[in-house]
Amino acid sequence: MTDQTKIALVTGASRGLGAALAEALAPAYHIVAVARTTGALEELDDRIKAKGGSATLAPMDIADPNAMATLCRGIHDRWGKLDLWLHTAIHTAPLTPAPFVDPKDWGKSFAINATATSVLIPYVAPLLGEHGQAVFFDDPKAGEKFFGTYGATKAAQMALARSWAAETVRTGPRVTIVQPAPMATALRARFHPGEDRSVLAKPSDEAARILALL
Repeated sequence: MTDQTKIALVTGASRGLGAALAEALAPAYHIVAVARTTGALEELDDRIKAKGGSATLAPMDIADPNAMATLCRGIHDRWGKLDLWLHTAIHTAPLTPAPFVDPKDWGKSFAINATATSVLIPYVAPLLGEHGQAVFFDDPKAGEKFFGTYGATKAAQMALARSWAAETVRTGPRVTIVQPAPMATALRARFHPGEDRSVLAKPSDEAARILALL
């Protein structure tokens, strides 16, 4: 690995779109893969190596501010920069009517979907500098019935991302928001059990489409 190696941070890299994006970026980028599931990260690492790429695995909880501080300090000390940050990490609370929202589900959803984003942006922004790029993934469920917890916390994440995008138009880094097509992922299966998954996009195909847009 040289000083010119491009570095991509993927938060939520263990499965679904995050894993597909990490795999698609290799070997053009060295991947810093963050997720809580060590086994899934190791499987991702095997697939990246099979393509001739390389990865640094970071089995961490993005809701732990100290862990995220350690992560970003480690990136700074080792490479001094990031070229790309793809933030796919998300918590999917069970669907429920608003009067039955569970306080624990609400707290966990807000910690992962909103608060962690507010912690990561100040840590990651200096690593991206003027020329890096941050990418967020919209899923506009706010206001839909039974999506109160997920919709509200995802909307909070996107509001923060949109503010950052507006603030950095002239200064960088570039902040991009994309809306993935419906995909055959565990997240969608949780929200839409029994759905015909054959008509849904494959995460690998959607990753290729998104990266082409970027």
